[in-house]
Amino acid sequence: MSIGTYSPRPGAAPLPRMIAAQTAFETKMLLRNGEQLLLTVIIPALLLVLFSSVDIIDTGAGPAVDFLAPGVLALAVMSTAFTGQAIATGFERRYGVLKLLGTSPLPRWALMTAKTLSVLVTEVLQVALLTVIALGLGWSPHGSPFAVFLLLLLGTAAFSGLGLLMAGTLRAEATLAAANLVFLLLLVGGGVIVPLDKFPDAVRSVLGLLPISALSDGLRDVLQHGAAIPWGDLGVLAAWAVLGLGAAARFFRWE
Repeated sequence: MSIGTYSPRPGAAPLPRMIAAQTAFETKMLLRNGEQLLLTVIIPALLLVLFSSVDIIDTGAGPAVDFLAPGVLALAVMSTAFTGQAIATGFERRYGVLKLLGTSPLPRWALMTAKTLSVLVTEVLQVALLTVIALGLGWSPHGSPFAVFLLLLLGTAAFSGLGLLMAGTLRAEATLAAANLVFLLLLVGGGVIVPLDKFPDAVRSVLGLLPISALSDGLRDVLQHGAAIPWGDLGVLAAWAVLGLGAAARFFRWE
């Protein structure tokens, strides 16, 4: 039996492998965080079950779940891509985690890519769970799956950019407070639970330009009313995505 000769191979792993490993790590950290699970899974599920089962808000003709399910799916995207990501990234920045990762072979843009991919993985799980719950409550979705995919993708990009912008410019404590406040305000005024036509005309015209409103209304037009491609809502989300991601890339501070 001969002893083989081994020589070291210094250097970083291939970039796709590094991104995949960081994505898996970010996803595990997210799913192990009880507070994040409360925000991203439990609250949307409870809202869906509660408001679908109890006649509290007039959601128009048809079963309440047909109106609520698309809005809760939009809320799930916002809770993960914006609120959860902003808080987690903000505290990683405060404790120097981002600074340390910035010195690793993983490029900074690849780290942000891994964070975004972990958000997408989490959203797939969220959408699957909420869809099962909504179907159990009698939901009857319609429309094009491709249109739904476009809305969710652009909504994720928009909220992710805004979340990273907040995490990269504010102190961690300020990010925590602001992200939760925005979550609550958009939950009430973003067409998730309360229809936008319940608000005065002047207020409704402004609320309709918010990313959560565009995502909620777009998903509702497709899944409840069977619309083809809601170009107006997609345009609003695309504008927010360009604005948020561009500002995050410009103003994000790693320290």
